[in-house]
Amino acid sequence: MMMRFVTSNRGKFEEARRILEGIELVWERMEYREVQADTNREVALQSLRELKGIVKDPFFLEDSGLYIDALKGFPGPYSSYVFKKIGCRGILKLMEGIGNRRAYFTSVIAALIGGKEILIEGTVRGRISEEERGDGWGFDPIFEPDGADGLTFGELGERKDMFSHRGLALRRFLRALRDIGYI
Repeated sequence: MMMRFVTSNRGKFEEARRILEGIELVWERMEYREVQADTNREVALQSLRELKGIVKDPFFLEDSGLYIDALKGFPGPYSSYVFKKIGCRGILKLMEGIGNRRAYFTSVIAALIGGKEILIEGTVRGRISEEERGDGWGFDPIFEPDGADGLTFGELGERKDMFSHRGLALRRFLRALRDIGYI
């Protein structure tokens, strides 16, 4: 079965293509006005509704955020904007002298399939590293997921799929597609 993934981010598309086995994934590469809201769930759902009628059904999009405990959840749903403005170095600067480095990443997939809206979430806890390590994009070089032996997403390479919030959400999405008989 075919499904469109609306994203301008090649990294997100490649991650989805690796995980969504059995689906012919089409990259609907486009920029769209990302709604600003207090949660990634609201952002994803409102964005999905804005793209109805613009992108042909079936399609999905994904929104994610990094929530840092000591910063009261900042940057949260504003992670993309914050990354563009201050990047990993800016987050590390904000975290200087802070002992509690616990954080979590959340991913929300919003899909339109046969006119029906589907929302799937994945959350992974971890911590903010002391320095940037590894490659990847976004905050990958500074987030150490629980269970990855202190490695950052950026150091994990494709093994990141096993630990990431997006990988978790995509696997749940795949199960949901099977449950509704789409694949």
